[in-house]
Amino acid sequence: MGVVRHVVCAMSGGVDSSVAALLLKRRGYNVTGVFMKNWDPLDERGVCTTEKDCEDAYKVCQLLDLPFHQVSYVKEYWHKVFSDLLNEYEKGRTPNPDILCNKHIKFNHFYKHAINTLGADAVATGHYARTSQEDEEVFEQKHKASPTTLFRDRFETRNPVRLHKGADHLKDQTFFLSQISQDALRQTLFPLAGLTKDFVKKIAAEAGFQHVLKRKESMGICFIGERNFENFILEYLEPKPGNLVSIEDGTVRGTHRGWFTLTLGQRARIGGQRDAWFVVDKDITTGDVFVAPNTNHPALYRDTLRTDRFHWVAVDPPPELARTQMMECHFRFIHQMPLTPCTVTLNLDGSVWISLSHSVRALTPGQYAVLYKGDECLGSGKIIQLGPSEYTLKRGRERLAAAALLKEQERPE
Repeated sequence: MGVVRHVVCAMSGGVDSSVAALLLKRRGYNVTGVFMKNWDPLDERGVCTTEKDCEDAYKVCQLLDLPFHQVSYVKEYWHKVFSDLLNEYEKGRTPNPDILCNKHIKFNHFYKHAINTLGADAVATGHYARTSQEDEEVFEQKHKASPTTLFRDRFETRNPVRLHKGADHLKDQTFFLSQISQDALRQTLFPLAGLTKDFVKKIAAEAGFQHVLKRKESMGICFIGERNFENFILEYLEPKPGNLVSIEDGTVRGTHRGWFTLTLGQRARIGGQRDAWFVVDKDITTGDVFVAPNTNHPALYRDTLRTDRFHWVAVDPPPELARTQMMECHFRFIHQMPLTPCTVTLNLDGSVWISLSHSVRALTPGQYAVLYKGDECLGSGKIIQLGPSEYTLKRGRERLAAAALLKEQERPE
């Protein structure tokens, strides 16, 4: 390697980012470790592990003899991620902060800081994902701000960089990267692309990273952690009590403290009921939350949904979709759920309708519909509308049949 390239690695204090930094150093890069603080523990009544995470990240940088920086995006996180999260809950949706955090913080503020302020040639993270670029191609990119016009320069012929699943399909994290910008992806390295989680742990053990191996796998966001979600959200939103109403007969089965404390598909805590009841729908105008007496009730199953303007990782929709307005691919809206075959229809406003090959349980507005073609993650769009449930369709068919029978009986001999 002629020139020693400068790579800034996002360090979380966990095993994945620690091994990513180690592998970059082994490849001969000049590596700087940076820890991002996104949440202020002073706002926190529970336990937030930010300080411990930062210490662990610093310790790894000391072991590897790397420069270490800390950056705070508490304000940006509050405005771009957390405020949006509260807003979505109030609208009756269930947001995905992990996708938003990658989009607005890690691959926007952090990425720009690394390139513009720290003078990095590329950034790196411990995500299990890969791109269509070789490392050398990453360093050939020159960072330039996106055009302020609505349209790209039509003479700009750079091939888009594509996002693909990592080798460890169980750990694959492209789902969380599905809103990443093309500019950031062009200058990002994923050192764990070809590795499995088990192998990463083995590398960490051999490198003496015992302190990060002992850590529990981080699930969800630091500031919610292991806490009761209802209590947490009610620290930020005013309680709006309402009724839990049976979808089958309209009877009131219990009460709740706010529709935003409940999400579709979860068990509703109703005292004095012999069977478990599950949330199937919400009406934020009346405050009613509809429940059904079975985890697999047909009111929980739907096979169509619409997103807002879809974010294509490669900027443009796939040629087949642009040409015919329809395309076959695969869908998921929860990380690690099995991929479901689907047909995508492109709307004039850039949103998409997605028709699934079979009904899926608890499709949830506010979550992201992430699309795949083979092992390529095409991008994602926020779910803003659902098609009718199997229960609604069944009742509709029954009504039609009853009306037809009545008509038949009324017909004179």
